[in-house]
Amino acid sequence: MKTPKSKTERIYSLDSLRAIMMLLGLVLHAAITYGAVNYERSWELKDPNAVHILNDLLVIIIHAFRMPVFFVVAGFFGALLFYERAPRTMIKNRISRILYPFIVFFILLAPLLVFGNYYTNLVFAGNETPWQTAVAYFSNSLAILPAKTYHLWFLYYLVLLTAAAVLLAFAMQKVPAVSQKMSGFFNWIFARPFVRVFFFALVTFFTYVIMGIEQVETSMSLIPDANTFVFYFTFYIVGWILYNSKHLLTSLKRFDWLNVVLGTLLLLSYIFTYNFLTFEIKITLSSLFVWFLIFGITGLFIRYASTFSARMRYISDASYWVYLFHLPLTVLIPALIADWPISGMLKFLIVLTGTAIPCFLTYHYFVRATFIGKFLNGRKYPRQISAIRAPKASVVTEKSKKQEDKTYKEPSTVSMNP
Repeated sequence: MKTPKSKTERIYSLDSLRAIMMLLGLVLHAAITYGAVNYERSWELKDPNAVHILNDLLVIIIHAFRMPVFFVVAGFFGALLFYERAPRTMIKNRISRILYPFIVFFILLAPLLVFGNYYTNLVFAGNETPWQTAVAYFSNSLAILPAKTYHLWFLYYLVLLTAAAVLLAFAMQKVPAVSQKMSGFFNWIFARPFVRVFFFALVTFFTYVIMGIEQVETSMSLIPDANTFVFYFTFYIVGWILYNSKHLLTSLKRFDWLNVVLGTLLLLSYIFTYNFLTFEIKITLSSLFVWFLIFGITGLFIRYASTFSARMRYISDASYWVYLFHLPLTVLIPALIADWPISGMLKFLIVLTGTAIPCFLTYHYFVRATFIGKFLNGRKYPRQISAIRAPKASVVTEKSKKQEDKTYKEPSTVSMNP
């Protein structure tokens, strides 16, 4: 992996893509409570009075591509920092943008999530005094200690994946001839729309074979799970490699709609015939549809979201906070509407709306222009969307480049506001 010398301009399409993948987490977590499928320990809440199979379909479809896309983009921006801002700067940046937020929000949100899940489960179980029962149970301070990472699992693994990628990149710098040949090989791969899909699908297929499982359950344990790490590392490292072929990003627009259509058809075939498929066919289909969707969705964002938009920039900046803050509301609101005689689909929409609005309001008034916003995104931003301006192109001299490196604070493009 040789180090590019030219500085990459802000890539609005990938910035927007990462933000939307993060915000889809709100949709997934709002819908899963009202699905008919029992997700057991992965998601303990299930409204017994309002379930709808369409919520399950929504959850499965989003889950099929959301985190793989996110980790590809995260790998791309990780490489951007490593090669363009120097490894030491990249490591310091990832510690401040990923590790520190994980620690802080894990400590702050875990008690709310433990309590919210317990209280809502009591309501769903028909407990006559759920609040008093929950408060009494948590009078023991040890009861609020978290046993898992909840929705912060991706930050936990992102720290591990970044560390592994950095070590691998350092190793590749020791063998520049090998690195150069690999760059040429992947340039050839990325330039060919269907070759890249089938090549990376083959990598995913053999990953499943080696693990001996047909799908990877997201691990929220504080003890790292080998399958979760290996599976998502393959996507992260593809994003890292894609950075070195960034001049080919626009080639992802070729057959982008076709990729999305093919990926969706394969995914629906997988869902509706799942019980009749052999292990080999299951992992073949899942390996294909995930890469069709990754390249197709990324291509669509490059096609339609490559120009500056103040509104989209605001959403991108907000997405980190919104995702971190949303889950306590998502697990509590279902308890408040448990007795409402409405369908599971309507309850899902109420929970989604009731979660998103407070999250964006708190971001706007209490985060964006405060120390919290600086902690998450590297700087404070003005609240007014009208104040958001596209950066002006300028001639960068060697002197200004050195000064910029000294004073650099990462914008949201390469911060971890997935």
